[in-house]
Amino acid sequence: MSLALLLLPDFALILFGFVLNRITNWGRDFWGGLEKLVYFVLFPALLFNSIAKQKLDFAAAAPALQTAVITVVIGISLAYIAKWVIKVDHKTYASSFQTAFRFNSYVGLAIAGRLHGEAGIAAFGIVIGIVVPLCNIASVWMLAKHAEASVLKELVQNPLILATVGGVLYSMSGLPLPETLQMLISRMGAASLACGLLAVGAALTLADVGKNASLIGYNTAVKLVAMPLAAVLLAKHFGMTGVYFDMVVLFGALPTATSAYILAIRMGGDGPVVAQGVTVSTLFGMLSIPIWLNVARSL
Repeated sequence: MSLALLLLPDFALILFGFVLNRITNWGRDFWGGLEKLVYFVLFPALLFNSIAKQKLDFAAAAPALQTAVITVVIGISLAYIAKWVIKVDHKTYASSFQTAFRFNSYVGLAIAGRLHGEAGIAAFGIVIGIVVPLCNIASVWMLAKHAEASVLKELVQNPLILATVGGVLYSMSGLPLPETLQMLISRMGAASLACGLLAVGAALTLADVGKNASLIGYNTAVKLVAMPLAAVLLAKHFGMTGVYFDMVVLFGALPTATSAYILAIRMGGDGPVVAQGVTVSTLFGMLSIPIWLNVARSL
């Protein structure tokens, strides 16, 4: 089966979420609540369960972690350059900055599981556990003039980081997960994938997207062209193969995280421009992810 067909059910769920939000009157409170449930409860359960059950080989993961960190640094650097390339006000630039390098964990975990099952989710979880702090630091730093929360607080309260660290520690302990607990966490994790993708679709909006087309286009190109290209070249340079190779290419090719909008609003930034950037990145990402995975495997 081709990668495009393999990933079609996940992308169909995103589009279904978009349609549901338009044909129902559930309101933004419903979808915002669903996203919070996924982000703070269901996805952490999926990450913890997948990592805790794996025998982790950090030597094998090291090249993937290096690749992911360098790829994010490239994305952050290119996003920073936009302040000299595109003329926009500081608030709009600072808010949109994060859309060039932050990645959608919901989409990534769903595709990781589709490609390699729980081993893929575990490998992807380790990768994002390293780069999520880096992405958050850069995003919060750029929005610092509008911030009321500290960078450290953002990091220690991040549920994906906590779940990854917890899963790694439990895996290293060698203790088995009690059967009842494992069943509970597994069912929570299974629910997270469908709910997360529906929430991504519901958040899509193209209202007034032309107002900041140059900035959105630039950041989208960084996220969906420069970063995956860097990930592919670095993965090849480090001689990576198998599940970690696929995971770092997938990581580089992912569209922007919908949580970027939440951060921008919470820190007094320009929420609409971030929502527009997330939408454009997600729509083009549905096309570019299978292309990058196929290109990487063929090299």
